[in-house]
Amino acid sequence: MLKTGDLAPDFTLPSTLKKDISLSDFRGKKNVLVAFYPLDFTPG
Repeated sequence: MLKTGDLAPDFTLPSTLKKDISLSDFRGKKNVLVAFYPLDFTPG
């Protein structure tokens, strides 16, 4: 379980541009906000 102030473990997700993006791509370069919207981008 992560606690406030812990570094997030590295993970890789597909982007909307069909390219995989990893959290480590941004470490030390930019702040990252991850928001989950289940079923938000799926056809209704």
